[in-house]
Amino acid sequence: MVMLLVSNIAGMHLIFRTLLLLFVSGRRSALSIWEAGSIPLRVLLTDIDIAMHMNNGMYFSVFDLGRFDLMVRSGVWRSMRARGWSPVAAGETISFRKSLRLSQRYSIETRILGLDERAIYFEQRAVADGEIYARAVIATRLVSSAGPVSNEDIIAAFGAPPEDLVLPEWIHAWRLNNTLPSTRRPAPHAW
Repeated sequence: MVMLLVSNIAGMHLIFRTLLLLFVSGRRSALSIWEAGSIPLRVLLTDIDIAMHMNNGMYFSVFDLGRFDLMVRSGVWRSMRARGWSPVAAGETISFRKSLRLSQRYSIETRILGLDERAIYFEQRAVADGEIYARAVIATRLVSSAGPVSNEDIIAAFGAPPEDLVLPEWIHAWRLNNTLPSTRRPAPHAW
């Protein structure tokens, strides 16, 4: 109920929605960072496009809310901020199955798929009435003022992933086929 209030009150702009979610998530039941999280939402007027369904770009924005909720509820957010670490998205892909309509209730389901030497991979789903409407895979990194945070530092801070958490093999090909050059290499624009 409180999470639906977050969705309704803070609909005017995503930053207000995010700040309110950070506050409310800290009062919800604790989770391990390796567990699946869920937040109930409603499609707001600010979420839709001219076709009267949720704008395709908005899905990534509400998926951010799901990752923040999981980080706050697991205690990872506080620990990251204390260390000066920030999360950044390194790559994203999404598939759509059905359209979410104005005022429709749905949930964002979030879990970590696994990690490799380059990223932490999340799977997120928009679910309504028990059905997947959209699914995304997001490659994220933690960065500090000194650069990317190593897996060793991440695991030392947040604990090791469960033994049965094995990154799906297709993720490696997806990452290689969708990545841009490192920031230390040129990436000139030319068609």
